[in-house]
Amino acid sequence: MVNSISVVGLGKLGLCLACCLAEKGFKVIGVDIEESVVKKVNQGIAPWFEPKLDELLARHGGKTLIATTNHKEAIEKTDVTFILVATPSNPDGSFSNRFIESALVSLGNELKNSKKEHHLFIISSTVMPESTEKVFIPLLERVTGRKLNDGFSVCYDPDFVALGNVIRGFLNPDLVVIGESSADAGKIVEEIHKQMCENNPPIFRMSLINAELAKVCLNSYITVKISFANSISNLCERIPGADVDVITKAIGVDKRISPYYFQGGLSFGGTCFPRDTKAYLTLAQKYNVQAEIIQAVEKVNKFQDENLLRIVLSELKEHSNKTVGILGLSFVPNTPVITESPAIKLIQELLKYDIEVIAYDPLAIDNTRVIFGSAVEYMSSIKDCLEKAGVIVLMHRDIKLKEAIESYIFHSPTVIIDCWRILDPKKLGEKVKYVALGRGI
Repeated sequence: MVNSISVVGLGKLGLCLACCLAEKGFKVIGVDIEESVVKKVNQGIAPWFEPKLDELLARHGGKTLIATTNHKEAIEKTDVTFILVATPSNPDGSFSNRFIESALVSLGNELKNSKKEHHLFIISSTVMPESTEKVFIPLLERVTGRKLNDGFSVCYDPDFVALGNVIRGFLNPDLVVIGESSADAGKIVEEIHKQMCENNPPIFRMSLINAELAKVCLNSYITVKISFANSISNLCERIPGADVDVITKAIGVDKRISPYYFQGGLSFGGTCFPRDTKAYLTLAQKYNVQAEIIQAVEKVNKFQDENLLRIVLSELKEHSNKTVGILGLSFVPNTPVITESPAIKLIQELLKYDIEVIAYDPLAIDNTRVIFGSAVEYMSSIKDCLEKAGVIVLMHRDIKLKEAIESYIFHSPTVIIDCWRILDPKKLGEKVKYVALGRGI
């Protein structure tokens, strides 16, 4: 039975994984090259915002979760190491393995000098298929001087979590995929998940290559589903009386479709979906396989950004107040991450037209300011944004934003563009022109 586990990479996903393992009774060694992160973890302070992260770190940081910059401790004090480091995109769209390889070299050198009989490496970062068997295992054999499934084993255990919901995703996953170099190694990983998970997810154990493919294919399929819902939304906007929510809610009941990720709205963004579609296209090109459906996904996603800009500019023409207020800057609520955010892309285009932009999103303001500086005015409250803007774009599905807007009394003519149709237009008053994406006028 595994009691101690190390996690290499205390980033936005790795730190949450380490906290979840500690919460479920494991003694955890966290390894990261950033000394500031290590210090905060040991003090029980969250280095950034993620729902429930501060709570778990306050309970376990510096206690059952100890952080260090030294890879040696991972080898000396644990027999199982999760590696969850960044795999940034290469220019061709593939994922770079350089941070995984760097971690494996450091860990491998420590294992080479160790007298322990065996160590299990579990790679959880998203990688290009064939990376584990063709890159990581040969590297470990070379550095350690050991043989696979003799002095060490390797599993590929990809995460299926989303920023803004990471901890819940680790504790209550829809599924667990384990690629294993041996049945014994796979069994260890399975038992770790059974102890960590609060639900009882289906666990699929398979070969390393199938696990790598499963990760890339799952995210790519989700983007297909999102894009089809967005296509329906665009169609509904042009047909009087049509409503995308009525349609997707009805047909989403069919088990062949399901309602998840099936709401028309904005383009998808973040650190996973955009780059995973590019990786799938790169993989398909490598093996000379058609991937027109993913190419169409990229076209639909680009169109969503263009369509939103068109609607905003159209409403501005009819309004005397030319200030645009953006409510929600991150790519999804409850995260400071603005990577590929539809809001950021909209602001970039509006500034090209010399349009005054004000924005509200307390979690993402600092990251947004790095991009736009003083070109955008950042509001300290929702009310300030509502008072100053003539055209308001509601980017997030957020109950707090919904309640604030619906309770505000609009004294001046205002346009509200509701990208996810969360508002009740009857509560907005006669001064508001309500525009909902995905609904025909």
